[in-house]
Amino acid sequence: MVQQTPRLNTPYIISTQSQKEVTHNLALNILDAVVQSAVETSALSVPPASPADGGLWLVASGATGDWTSHDTELAQYIGGAWQYHSPFEGLILWLKDENISTRYVAGLWQKGVMTANRIDILGQQVIGPRQAAVSDATGGLTIDAEARTALNSLLAACRVHGLIAP
Repeated sequence: MVQQTPRLNTPYIISTQSQKEVTHNLALNILDAVVQSAVETSALSVPPASPADGGLWLVASGATGDWTSHDTELAQYIGGAWQYHSPFEGLILWLKDENISTRYVAGLWQKGVMTANRIDILGQQVIGPRQAAVSDATGGLTIDAEARTALNSLLAACRVHGLIAP
């Protein structure tokens, strides 16, 4: 018989089980850690000295102390002990100290990366898929040289921002 949910690994309550509240409370703690998660930081590889009850950290590589062997996992301090949660594909966390999000993709945390097919603001598309490269302006007379300089600056800025290919 399956004893936990397949994605979040929250335990099921078995009909013949005693102390059902223990299993239920464990499931609530897991949900508290992984649903709409906000972690204190992803920069620590050693547990904080005085963690707040309910505090959540994304364990950095090379973890030591109570966090040993829990690299890249969520460490939740609850009830005076550490509880660990393995990340799953697509999990998104808010990093409080950096004011950005991080997403777990293909076994790695991608910090501050946003993926989209397009960006709309107030229903108006402002950024879409990258277009083909645009050649620099060439030729012309003296007046054209100033216009070319302005156009080339504009094209360079668009390339830097990834709006057009290099």
